[in-house]
Parts: sequence; C-alpha cells; structure tokens
Amino acid sequence: MSAKAISEQTGKEFLYKHICTTAAVQNRFRYASVTCETDWDRLAQEHPWLLTERLVVKPDQLIKRRGKLGLVGINLDLQGVQEWLKGHLMRETTVGRANGVLKNFLIEPFVPHEQEEEFYVCIYATREGDQVLFHHEGGVEVGDVDAKAQRLMVAVDEKLSGDEVKEQLLTNVPDDKKDVLSSFIVGLFNLYEDLYFTYLEINPLVVTNEGVYVLDMAAKIDATADYLCKAKWGDVEFPPPFGREAYPEEAYIADLDAKSGASLKLTLLNPRGRIWTMVAGGGASVVYSDTICDLGGVDELANYGEYSGAPSEQQTYDYAKTILSLMTREKHQQGKVLIIGGSIANFTNVAATFKGIVRAIKDYQGPLKEHEVTIFVRRGGPNYQEGLRVMGEVGKTTGIPIHVFGTETHMTAIVGMALGHRPIPNQPPMDAHTANFLLNASASVVTPAATRTASFSEHRPADSSPTKMSKAGLPAAKATTLFSKSTKSIVWGMQTRAVQGMLDFDYVCSRDEPSVAAMVYPFTGDHKQKFYWGHKEILIPVYKNMADAMKKHPEVDVIISFASLRSAFDSTMEAMQYSQIHTIAIIAEGIPEAQTRKMIKMADEKGVTIIGPATVGGIKPGCFKIGNTGGMLDNILASKLYRPGSVAYVSRSGGMSNELNNIISRTTDGVYEGVAIGGDRYPGSTFMDHVLRYQDTPGIKMMVVLGEIGGTEEYRICQGITEGRITKPVVCWCIGTCATMFSSEVQFGHAGACANQASETAVAKNQALREAGAYVPRSFDELGDVIRTVYDNLVICGTIVPAQEVPPPTVPMDYSWARELGLIRKPASFMTSICDERGQELIYAGMPITEVFKEEMGLGGVLGLLWFQRRLPRYACQFIEMCLMVTADHGPAVSGAHNTIVCARAGKDLISSLTSGLLTIGDRFGGALDAAAKQFSKAFDSGMLPMEFVNKMKKDGKLIMGIGHRVKSINNPDMRVQILKDFVKQQFPSTQLLDYALDVEKITTSKKPNLILNVDGFIGVAFVDLLRTCGGFTRDEADEFVEIGALNGIFVLGRSMGFIGHYLDQKRLKQGLYRHPWDDISYVLPEHMSM
Repeated sequence: MSAKAISEQTGKEFLYKHICTTAAVQNRFRYASVTCETDWDRLAQEHPWLLTERLVVKPDQLIKRRGKLGLVGINLDLQGVQEWLKGHLMRETTVGRANGVLKNFLIEPFVPHEQEEEFYVCIYATREGDQVLFHHEGGVEVGDVDAKAQRLMVAVDEKLSGDEVKEQLLTNVPDDKKDVLSSFIVGLFNLYEDLYFTYLEINPLVVTNEGVYVLDMAAKIDATADYLCKAKWGDVEFPPPFGREAYPEEAYIADLDAKSGASLKLTLLNPRGRIWTMVAGGGASVVYSDTICDLGGVDELANYGEYSGAPSEQQTYDYAKTILSLMTREKHQQGKVLIIGGSIANFTNVAATFKGIVRAIKDYQGPLKEHEVTIFVRRGGPNYQEGLRVMGEVGKTTGIPIHVFGTETHMTAIVGMALGHRPIPNQPPMDAHTANFLLNASASVVTPAATRTASFSEHRPADSSPTKMSKAGLPAAKATTLFSKSTKSIVWGMQTRAVQGMLDFDYVCSRDEPSVAAMVYPFTGDHKQKFYWGHKEILIPVYKNMADAMKKHPEVDVIISFASLRSAFDSTMEAMQYSQIHTIAIIAEGIPEAQTRKMIKMADEKGVTIIGPATVGGIKPGCFKIGNTGGMLDNILASKLYRPGSVAYVSRSGGMSNELNNIISRTTDGVYEGVAIGGDRYPGSTFMDHVLRYQDTPGIKMMVVLGEIGGTEEYRICQGITEGRITKPVVCWCIGTCATMFSSEVQFGHAGACANQASETAVAKNQALREAGAYVPRSFDELGDVIRTVYDNLVICGTIVPAQEVPPPTVPMDYSWARELGLIRKPASFMTSICDERGQELIYAGMPITEVFKEEMGLGGVLGLLWFQRRLPRYACQFIEMCLMVTADHGPAVSGAHNTIVCARAGKDLISSLTSGLLTIGDRFGGALDAAAKQFSKAFDSGMLPMEFVNKMKKDGKLIMGIGHRVKSINNPDMRVQILKDFVKQQFPSTQLLDYALDVEKITTSKKPNLILNVDGFIGVAFVDLLRTCGGFTRDEADEFVEIGALNGIFVLGRSMGFIGHYLDQKRLKQGLYRHPWDDISYVLPEHMSM
C-alpha cells in the first residue's frame, strides 16, 4: 500500500518540524501522548505546561468527527483531564460500524477563540495534480466541505503562489487575515509535497492575533517514499484503523515484507473465525475474500492477506506457519477451513512456494488435526502440477483432508466447496502436464504464418506499425495500436528469464525476428548476451546506457523497464526523451505516487502510453508480449495465446490477467489483446484508455474489464457506453465487494484498492456499470458464464466467425526447466558433501549457520565440520584453535614470510604476496605435519621400538620428519610445543603416538640437543591421537585423513594469518622494492673462468 494514515501526533510533529512560513505557528511541539501505562508524574515533569494551562484531550486513533461523537474533552485542567479519561480510556466505543477500544490519547493546550477565527483547509492528491480545499467556516459544524469549499487545483510539477491562494481560496476571508493564511497555506502545500503527503486536512485551523493554531489534523503519507524521506520522517509507526487491533503477527509479516523483494501481507479480521485464507496474488486475494463474503462467510472470515512476487521457500514457510499458528489457537465447534488459492502465476514457481507451505503443514499437523482443519487448494502457473502433487501427498501422509485442484477448476470454486455450497469432486480432471505442451510430438513443426497473424475470427493483414500524429502546439496523440508483429523493444535490466520467455513467445507465434532488439544494464560494460531462438542460439546486445541503445536501434518503439522502484523514475523520464518510443511498460512496484504522476504528465505531453507501474505488463497473441506476461509456455499454449482471438481485456492485476487468459480461452475463441494496467492508485494508462483503443480496433469484437475497489475510472466506461462512444459488448466486474461488509477499513493488496468515498466501492461501480448497459455478473464466480453467453450471442449473430484451430510450432524446453520438472537427469560435474548454500540458510556439513553460532562452536568447530564432516568434542576444537595460534607466525626470516615480504615490497597485491609465501611450504618448511604423522604412525603401528625406528631411518639415509630445529633445543625449549603438550596431556583421552614420539625425541636429543620434537612434528602426532581416540572416526577414516594431507592444512591456514600480517606491515611501513645486498652474496665463478 502507498497512502497510509498516520496519527495526529505524527502529522503535527512533521508539520512543526518542517513547515516554512512567515505565519507564526503557535504551540509547536506542545502535545503529550497518554495510554493506560502513562506515569502522570513523569508526564508532568516532561511537559510542565500541563500544570499551568487549560487543556484539550482527545483519542488519537484515526477516528473521524471526534467532536460530534463526544470524544473530545475541552478546557480542562490536568486533574480534569484525568477525570475525563477515567470514562474513556480503555473503554469500548462504537464509531460507525467499527467497535474498538480507546487506548491512545493526545493532550494539547486549549486555545480560546471565536467561531469566525476557525477555518478549514485540506490538500489531497489526484491524478492530474493536488486539490487544495479551503472554507472560511471550519470546526465541528463544517458540514459538506466538498460541496461548499473553495477549490484550487495545483497541477503536477507546478507550485502554489500566495497570490493564487488569495484570489481563488480566500475570497470570503477578512483582509487582515489573508496574508497570514496565504503564507501558511503555501508553506503547508510545500510541506505536503516535500514530505510526500497524499492527504492533509486541518479542521479547524484557528487564526488569531497571536498567530496560527493547528487544532485537529488528519493525514496520510506515501509509505513507498520512505527511501526518499527517511531522514525527515524518521521511523514512522502506521496505526491500524479504529476497530482493528494491531497484532504482533501482522508486524512480523510486515517486517518480512520489508526485507523481501516479494510481497507478503496479512491483516487479521476475526482471529476466532473458522475461514482462513492463504492466497497468492494481490488481485486474487480480493476475489477470494469477495466470494467468501458473497457466500455468507463474512462473520467467519478470519484474515485477509496475500503472498506474491515469487517469494522463496523459506519466506513462504514463515508466512504459512504464522497463519497456521494463528488458526490453531482456538477451536471452533464446526472445525475450520483453510483456502490456499491463487490465480495462474506469471513467473512464480508454484512448486517452490508450495514446498514452504508443505513444511509448515507438516510442522503443524498435530494442531491442524486437533482443530479439525480442512484445506482446499487451487493454483496454476509454472510447475503447478508438481506443487499440487506435493500438496496432495502431504494430505495423505499426515491424514489432514486436503482437496487439490488446478487450472481446470474455476479459481473460486473451492470457496463454494469449503463453505458447503457445492460438492467436492472425487477425482478432479487434471490438465496436461507442462511437458505435454512443450515437447509436442506433432508432425506439423511450422504453422503457416498467415493463419495466425490475423484475427482468429477474420483474416486480415497484420497490424501496421503504430504511428503518432499531433497538431502543432498540442500534446502528441497516443497510438491506437501499441503492438504489432514487427514491434521491437528494449528491455531495461538484466532480466534474462523474462527476455527468453519473450523470445519463446515470438518463436511460437512464428515471428520473423525476435521482439527484443537490445537490453540496457548500466552496471556492466557493453557486451552481448546469449539466448535461444527456437533451437539455435542468438546474441542480443547489452548496452551500458540508453542513448547508445536508442542510437543503434532506431526501429525500437517499446521500452520494458525492469528498473527497481528507486531507479524506475529516472530511467523512464530518460526514455521519454527519445521520440521513437511510444510505449513503456514499468514493472516495478512501490514507486512513489508523486513520481508516477510526473511520469504520466510527461507521457501525455509526449504521446507515450505507459503500462504500469506495478504490473506484469500485457500480451497481444500472435504479436508481442511484455516480459513475464502470460506465464510459461505451457500456459501460453493452454490459453491459446500464440494466435489472436476476438476478445480484449484490461485488468489491474497481473495474476488476474493470466486468470482472464484462462477463462477467456475456455469460454471464447481466445484473447486478441490483454493489458494489466497495474495496481497503483495512478496507473500510467487507465481502463478507458485501453477500452477506447479496443473499441477502435476492428479485430476486437467484445471486451472484458476487471475493475477494482478504489478510484472512479469505471464511471468513465459507464459514460462511454451511455454516450455511444463504446458500442461493443463490455463484460465488467469490479472486485472488492467484500469491503462494504467489513466493520473496519481494510487495505487490500494493491495500493489503489481502497475506497475513500461511497462511489469508489466495488458494489457502487458494479451497479452503475449494470445500469449503463455493461454485462455485469452477480459475482466473480459467474464471470466466465457471462463471457460465454455474450460470445455465443456474437457467434449466433455472425459478428464472430470462429476459425479452424492450427497447432503452433514446437519450442524446445530449456535444460534447467526440464530438470526442474523431473523430465531429465544428468550426472553431476562434481560432488560436494561439506556445504550447501542453496536454501534460505547456509549449511556446514548438515548444520545450519545459525546453529553454529548458537552453539558457540568457534573456528575449531567450523573447521571440524568443513574438514572432517564431524562435530568434534570441545577439547578437539580448542586444540585446533591452539594449533592455528601457535603456527600463525615465526618471524620474518623464515622462507615463507621472506617471500611474502619481497613480493609485497615489489608492489604486488595481497593475494599474490600470500601465494608466494604459501608456495614455499613443503617437507623442508612447515609441511612436515603430514610427513611426521605418517612416519611415526607407520613405525608405531608396525611395532618398532623407538630405537629401532631411529636406527632404521639413519640406515635408510632419511630424515625423521618433525624432529629438529635451527634455534630451539632441549636446553632452549620451544614454548609453543610446551603449551600444546600441557593441553594434550590434560585433555586427550589417549596419547599413545605422542608418547612414542617423545621417546624418539629422548634418543635424538641425546645425540644432538637441537633434534627436538618440533611444533610441526608435535601437531602431526597429536592430531593422529585426536583422530584415533576422540570417538568420531573409525581407524580407517582417521588414517585416510592423514593420507590425503589434511594435517598440513593446519599449518597452511595458521601461517596464512602471519603472511597476511607481514604483507600489511610492509605496506603500512611503505617499504620500497627489496634488493638483496651484495655483501650477503658469495659470488663463486666456475673454476675455468677464475683461472
């Protein structure tokens, strides 16, 4: 949702902090908030004026007309306020049809004034600009301000001046107050724009000789502008409408939504209700709520919510478990039903999202059975068959009654089944699997193009390229035909999946060339991206900036923008600077309304049609599709979108547009064109824009409009029908009829789906359309039947002549999708068993990363998981960490550190310098861990006595690895070894090999004091003892880790820390290029040269 109501306290805080006006605004920041937990003594200390002034107290919970409801205490002292609150605080109150508890109150100074000093001012947003309303008589009895207030429209991108305010708004205001009021209103309007308000009302605004007083205020701000206004807004709390509690679960889902690129919404209506919903899609969620209410379930409807935008399995799991937790808290005598519904997805992998829901159902199977929950599922879209299969399976394995349906079942039929209004089929018919469409075995590989480029009901030449004509000085006229078989587009954003979907659609429509000419992606250099065109691979250029793309592709007239909500405005405004562009589709959701209105204004001036924002796009069968519209190829083929039919539609919802594709293909000869204008309050193009295009397109014989609660655009269609501008049959239904049945306001999934007055309700609009002559069903359930009836009548009267169906060419399935569907298998290129990053959470050897930190496993524990695939005992983890610490560094003179330093001083980077040092590690330096472990183990395991082992190595002329040190000796012991020895002797259950090595040390040091067991040798033999005796490994496994070189890894990992330290040290000291001194080099020439 974009426009969200804020509390009066928040609104006044914004005003007092940020308004710029010469008018003296009084009582700035003089307000105090009161709840049942308020400490009155502390409140008086923080606001000493409470003890000295007369006061006003009122609830601050989005309640209108508080004065008329007797909810304002006036002219009281602090004790009087407390007495007044005893009768109101935490008391249940009815406001309209909403029952709620008064919890939050606002105390302000009482302002003595006369009636003639009260004024009314209001600013609110419209598509064309911002309306400023002013009335010279404010207060409780202001009455119908819409009818009697003075109005001033400030067009988009224009400023409000004091002179305009005086001339058009202040005509009935005394002259001595005009300057103050005009300055204040101009300042208020600038504040309204700067802080992205969408509604701001002050009543009364009091003007006395002392200045201006803002007594009562109501406001809404555009929540999507948070990224622009965060510095000024701070952290804004949006209170729920009066009559609806703010539940922590709603806040939890809102937090998930804020952190996700997907959309997750939840509103609790009646937590004790028996009907719960978990619906995919903003439009579909409203349709399901409508149907539940139409069938008498309004009092039992527990929640409204939706998930959409391809949430991950983990996000869907979190969403589902929240709903299952809520619905299994209180039992219902009739049991409960859960409706898991949705339209046909455009790009969401249904199986992936259903896996999250299935996980949640398994987790809650006990409570679900205890509360006698029955689940009804209906869904379509990419991989939906697999999603339905796993949902059916979990019903069988858990014993929970789960009834599963696909696209063969009308979207809302499961509601009638759940509520007992229609029978539940034993074995619902299943549509063909995705593979049956895509791997078509038809002998007809290529379909004659002429039979599918024209309208399906009449053969005629393909549409010509759109043109824009305008008279000099007037805004450019917008094209009637947006897309043709020759349309070329540029895709903004690296959306390779969407582009491939467009190319597959082009191919199945037998287009001569791809519809995507180029892509623009500012985060990489110019390059080419590989795609498939049928069976062969092609390259599509990708440009860093739009100017280059436009210059090199003058044939392009459509932009499909996948820019983020933050960059969509700038990229769209830039695109409209190029006269070749006539259509722009903006996919992003959450663009601030003020920016959208600026884009609309420029589009009107340039003659550009904008589809969106917040849309999936549109489709013209046989010609062109925008991005992910129409879903995967299985749905394209099932809905016959590869060739034109006779029916055009326009919808707000992207998911519901795909549902319309399905309905229309089953009830008529198919879709001619379909557009989803987007769910925002101000879509770039309107219902009427497209209906008029359809009216003027000969191939279109009837139209379907899926309207929505909020706005008044549908009334323009009524006007068009009654005035005779629209003559083709129009089937129309406005979703959101349930809103009038709710006691409190509910904001639905789309930003624009909210009625601000009675005429904006779905019920009122459906009635007006019916009276105007449109074909309006009694509910969404009947929409398909009405479409079929109108179509059949057109066929009977000869307006539509259905053509013979012709199969499309086959398109190969992508390997990745075929694998997803389980149609193929392929041996993996390599295997891994230590880490899995594919899920929501990183997993080390089977342990989630959160558990690693929760268990405080430390670096040693992580190394145990990744190297040894075991959770090692605590002492083993500590020993590993100690080994890393003692091997971290041994000064700059050793070969590895020396190499690292020389490299660093030669100007090489960290990785190169580190690698140079690591390459010196081997049997002679640092790499003796493995060799020592192998030598000592072999001798010990073969039963050799220490003396026999020493003698044999001497006889063979081999060094004993791990024995000897250049500096340390029996008389100058290595403290690193001593530290490790003390720990091992105290903590290890057995040290047989270490004891054997120490016995060898006694023999070697008796011959030479520096032939000690050095740190490499000690770690090597101690690690063998660890692997053999910690209980986590078999003998074979322990020996294998030694054999494959795991122990040297300890030295490599530890010494890397020291090498990096030396690199940083040389850089910090700014040491120059190293050159070895001559006097440290012995120059020895060959003998024959020296003679």
